[in-house]
Amino acid sequence: MHRSKLPLTLWFMAIHLVTSHSNGISALQLQAQLGLGSYKTAWLMHQKLRRAMVDPNRSLLADIVEVDESEIPFRTKDDPVGGGQGRGHVGKLLIIGAIELSDEGHPRRIRLERLRDFTAVSITGFVGKVVEPKATVISDGLASYRSLKDHNHRAKVVGKMAAHVLLPWIHRVFANFKRWALGTYHGVRKAHLQRYLDEFVFRWNRHRYVRTALDSLLGLSVGMGHASYRNFVERTA
Repeated sequence: MHRSKLPLTLWFMAIHLVTSHSNGISALQLQAQLGLGSYKTAWLMHQKLRRAMVDPNRSLLADIVEVDESEIPFRTKDDPVGGGQGRGHVGKLLIIGAIELSDEGHPRRIRLERLRDFTAVSITGFVGKVVEPKATVISDGLASYRSLKDHNHRAKVVGKMAAHVLLPWIHRVFANFKRWALGTYHGVRKAHLQRYLDEFVFRWNRHRYVRTALDSLLGLSVGMGHASYRNFVERTA
């Protein structure tokens, strides 16, 4: 909202709409609901609110954490839709996720991020950013996880057993994200994948508390610095 030419009442209404819609709201819907004459203005508001959904001071996941990778097809005019089998990723967008579990195995907070590749550098880098040292990390048998040094790593070898049986909660997160992205936004755009992931994380972590979501987004939005339309386009080009 910093240096915005739009009235604060419009921003408050936008925050209310974004947080009160359980499945999210598109920029086109936001434009219609707010009565904006410009789609570009609605799109920029939407992007700024998505940026504010990531708290720079959020705490790391703790206790027991399931971690795994997945892929999602992307939607562009020129790029092919993801396909194929195995860990090859031509035509796919790779993502990695983590979900915090209680000692009783109940799901709590999640983190999602775009994954560059399946190397130890990429995978352990993600774990190091989102999981508290000494926490128990449960993964599949991928060799890249063997490089984890600061966590109590517990590998579950998949073999012929479906991965979602051994790592049920993180696979539920992936399934819900894909269904949400397809239902709300009709697929994801390659350039904006991390924004979709950030929004889904924000919603998952606050889905039982609409008032908390509104208060969180309002507080984080106030603290964000200025960003123009060009900043967002260049950053995701």
